[in-house]
Amino acid sequence: MINDLLPYLTYENIYLVANWGVIPFWLLLVFLPYHGLTNFLSQSIIPYLLLAFGYAYLSYLIYIDGNIFDGFELYSGINGLYSMFANEALLLIFWLHFLAISLFAGAWIVRDARRYIIPRIVIILSLILTYFTGPIGIVIYWFIRIIFAKKISFND
Repeated sequence: MINDLLPYLTYENIYLVANWGVIPFWLLLVFLPYHGLTNFLSQSIIPYLLLAFGYAYLSYLIYIDGNIFDGFELYSGINGLYSMFANEALLLIFWLHFLAISLFAGAWIVRDARRYIIPRIVIILSLILTYFTGPIGIVIYWFIRIIFAKKISFND
Protein backbone atom coordinates (compact mmCIF):
# COMPACT_ATOMS: atom_id res chain seq x y z
CA MET A 1 0.00 0.00 0.00
CA ILE A 2 2.65 2.53 1.05
CA ASN A 3 4.94 1.41 -1.78
CA ASP A 4 2.14 2.29 -4.20
CA LEU A 5 2.14 5.87 -2.89
CA LEU A 6 5.91 6.45 -2.99
CA PRO A 7 6.08 7.40 -6.70
CA TYR A 8 3.59 10.20 -5.98
CA LEU A 9 5.51 11.60 -3.00
CA THR A 10 7.75 13.82 -5.08
CA TYR A 11 8.94 17.20 -3.86
CA GLU A 12 6.69 18.92 -6.38
CA ASN A 13 3.61 16.96 -5.31
CA ILE A 14 4.27 17.53 -1.61
CA TYR A 15 4.66 21.24 -2.35
CA LEU A 16 1.42 21.43 -4.31
CA VAL A 17 -0.60 19.39 -1.81
CA ALA A 18 0.70 21.46 1.13
CA ASN A 19 0.08 24.79 -0.63
CA TRP A 20 -3.41 23.92 -1.79
CA GLY A 21 -4.09 21.93 1.36
CA VAL A 22 -3.85 24.93 3.70
CA ILE A 23 -6.24 27.02 1.60
CA PRO A 24 -9.46 25.46 3.02
CA PHE A 25 -8.25 26.14 6.57
CA TRP A 26 -7.49 29.76 5.69
CA LEU A 27 -10.84 30.18 3.94
CA LEU A 28 -12.57 28.98 7.09
CA LEU A 29 -10.54 31.43 9.20
CA VAL A 30 -11.34 34.34 6.88
CA PHE A 31 -15.00 33.70 6.04
CA LEU A 32 -16.29 31.68 9.01
CA PRO A 33 -13.91 32.54 11.83
CA TYR A 34 -16.34 31.89 14.69
CA HIS A 35 -18.12 28.85 13.22
CA GLY A 36 -17.92 25.44 14.90
CA LEU A 37 -16.45 23.84 11.75
CA THR A 38 -13.62 26.37 11.79
CA ASN A 39 -13.05 25.66 15.44
CA PHE A 40 -12.94 21.93 14.77
CA LEU A 41 -10.68 22.06 11.71
CA SER A 42 -8.58 25.22 11.70
CA GLN A 43 -8.27 25.65 15.45
CA SER A 44 -7.30 22.03 16.06
CA ILE A 45 -4.15 19.97 15.60
CA ILE A 46 -5.44 18.56 12.27
CA PRO A 47 -3.66 20.90 9.81
CA TYR A 48 -0.42 20.69 11.79
CA LEU A 49 -0.52 16.90 11.83
CA LEU A 50 -0.87 16.89 8.06
CA LEU A 51 2.02 19.32 7.61
CA ALA A 52 4.08 17.38 10.16
CA PHE A 53 3.69 14.18 8.14
CA GLY A 54 5.20 15.93 5.14
CA TYR A 55 7.93 17.45 7.31
CA ALA A 56 8.78 14.06 8.83
CA TYR A 57 8.80 12.34 5.45
CA LEU A 58 11.16 14.95 3.99
CA SER A 59 13.39 14.71 7.05
CA TYR A 60 13.48 10.94 6.56
CA LEU A 61 14.51 11.37 2.91
CA ILE A 62 17.33 13.70 3.94
CA TYR A 63 18.42 11.16 6.56
CA ILE A 64 18.32 8.28 4.04
CA ASP A 65 20.44 10.34 1.62
CA GLY A 66 23.02 10.64 4.38
CA ASN A 67 23.21 14.43 4.21
CA ILE A 68 21.65 15.39 7.50
CA PHE A 69 23.77 18.50 7.92
CA ASP A 70 25.09 18.78 4.38
CA GLY A 71 24.11 22.20 3.13
CA PHE A 72 22.60 23.31 6.43
CA GLU A 73 24.09 26.80 6.56
CA LEU A 74 21.20 28.67 8.16
CA TYR A 75 23.33 30.90 10.39
CA SER A 76 26.35 31.48 8.19
CA GLY A 77 24.95 34.51 6.35
CA ILE A 78 22.64 35.23 3.47
CA ASN A 79 24.83 33.30 1.01
CA GLY A 80 24.63 30.26 3.28
CA LEU A 81 20.85 30.58 3.37
CA TYR A 82 20.77 30.86 -0.40
CA SER A 83 22.92 27.77 -0.88
CA MET A 84 20.91 25.87 1.73
CA PHE A 85 17.69 26.55 -0.14
CA ALA A 86 19.28 25.18 -3.31
CA ASN A 87 18.57 21.78 -1.70
CA GLU A 88 14.94 21.07 -2.63
CA ALA A 89 14.26 18.94 0.44
CA LEU A 90 15.49 21.63 2.84
CA LEU A 91 13.65 24.34 0.95
CA LEU A 92 10.43 22.34 1.14
CA ILE A 93 10.90 21.61 4.84
CA PHE A 94 11.23 25.30 5.56
CA TRP A 95 8.21 26.06 3.37
CA LEU A 96 6.10 23.57 5.37
CA HIS A 97 7.44 25.26 8.49
CA PHE A 98 6.28 28.65 7.17
CA LEU A 99 2.84 27.31 6.25
CA ALA A 100 2.37 25.83 9.73
CA ILE A 101 3.54 28.94 11.59
CA SER A 102 1.44 31.36 9.53
CA LEU A 103 -1.66 29.16 9.90
CA PHE A 104 -1.03 28.95 13.64
CA ALA A 105 -0.81 32.76 13.77
CA GLY A 106 -4.06 33.08 11.81
CA ALA A 107 -5.83 30.66 14.14
CA TRP A 108 -4.51 32.63 17.13
CA ILE A 109 -5.86 35.87 15.64
CA VAL A 110 -9.32 34.33 15.33
CA ARG A 111 -9.27 32.96 18.90
CA ASP A 112 -8.02 36.27 20.27
CA ALA A 113 -10.54 38.29 18.25
CA ARG A 114 -13.34 36.13 19.61
CA ARG A 115 -12.13 36.83 23.14
CA TYR A 116 -12.26 40.59 22.54
CA ILE A 117 -15.53 40.40 20.57
CA ILE A 118 -13.98 41.85 17.42
CA PRO A 119 -16.35 41.56 14.43
CA ARG A 120 -15.11 39.12 11.81
CA ILE A 121 -15.23 41.73 9.05
CA VAL A 122 -12.61 43.72 10.94
CA ILE A 123 -10.07 40.89 11.12
CA ILE A 124 -10.28 39.81 7.47
CA LEU A 125 -7.46 42.12 6.31
CA SER A 126 -5.13 41.04 9.09
CA LEU A 127 -5.81 37.36 8.34
CA ILE A 128 -5.09 37.82 4.64
CA LEU A 129 -1.92 39.74 5.42
CA THR A 130 -0.87 37.07 7.92
CA TYR A 131 -1.31 34.42 5.22
CA PHE A 132 0.86 36.34 2.75
CA THR A 133 3.26 38.29 4.96
CA GLY A 134 3.13 36.77 8.46
CA PRO A 135 4.39 39.42 10.87
CA ILE A 136 2.76 42.37 9.08
CA GLY A 137 -0.69 40.79 9.44
CA ILE A 138 -0.06 40.09 13.12
CA VAL A 139 1.00 43.69 13.77
CA ILE A 140 -2.05 45.04 11.91
CA TYR A 141 -4.23 42.78 14.07
CA TRP A 142 -2.44 44.04 17.18
CA PHE A 143 -3.45 47.63 16.31
CA ILE A 144 -7.04 46.52 15.71
CA ARG A 145 -6.98 44.70 19.02
CA ILE A 146 -5.83 47.82 20.86
CA ILE A 147 -8.95 49.61 19.66
CA PHE A 148 -11.34 46.84 20.73
CA ALA A 149 -9.60 45.82 23.96
CA LYS A 150 -9.05 49.47 24.91
CA LYS A 151 -5.58 48.66 26.21
CA ILE A 152 -2.08 48.18 24.91
CA SER A 153 -0.50 44.86 25.78
CA PHE A 154 2.85 43.67 24.49
CA ASN A 155 2.78 40.13 25.84
CA ASP A 156 -0.85 39.01 25.99
